[in-house]
Amino acid sequence: MAKIPIYQVSVPEYKLKNFKNTKNKMDYAGTPWYNIKIPKIYWDNVPDFEKIGKKIDKCLKSHFLGKKVAIRVLGSDEHKGKTIDDLIKIIKKLGYDRYNPKRKGDRYENLDNKHIDFFALDFKVKKNDEYFKHFLEPFYFWPIADRNKPVKVDIAIVYDLSQLERVEHRYKGREKEIKKDGFVFKNQDKKSDAIIGIIKIL
Repeated sequence: MAKIPIYQVSVPEYKLKNFKNTKNKMDYAGTPWYNIKIPKIYWDNVPDFEKIGKKIDKCLKSHFLGKKVAIRVLGSDEHKGKTIDDLIKIIKKLGYDRYNPKRKGDRYENLDNKHIDFFALDFKVKKNDEYFKHFLEPFYFWPIADRNKPVKVDIAIVYDLSQLERVEHRYKGREKEIKKDGFVFKNQDKKSDAIIGIIKIL
């Protein structure tokens, strides 16, 4: 198993409120998020993602400034029966969190049947850019629209982009849109070697 550094960020203000029976509440926010209707009760309780994101960005920049990376984030609550530490052990061993290829919601199917190891966003870490704000927001809004429950991100896997290959792919229903967030490991025998750090968000 590769020796992978774990960086811990404490963000106590990053809390999500869950409300029962939101399906029965027809009071929606006046401004939808990316054309998604969001119950007003969730809109009124949106965390300050910009402030929270800056704290996590500070950790990212202190260790990876100037590096070209690909980052995959996830919420441990989405993995039933597993804690944050359980998932980190799996990630360190396998190189990613895809311990069960048949797990519902992993979305690895694509129109061209290309193999994808995982989805991530890639960029060069720069001093003045914002990053985690753009990771946290979608994990809040998209799950609300899908199943009325936001997801809290508590793990970020930082990959060395040079050890990955991009897989351009298309989804059913979005045939004309080429997606570039799919990646495979260049070295399939040593996947975890591509990880240069894991950020644990508490």
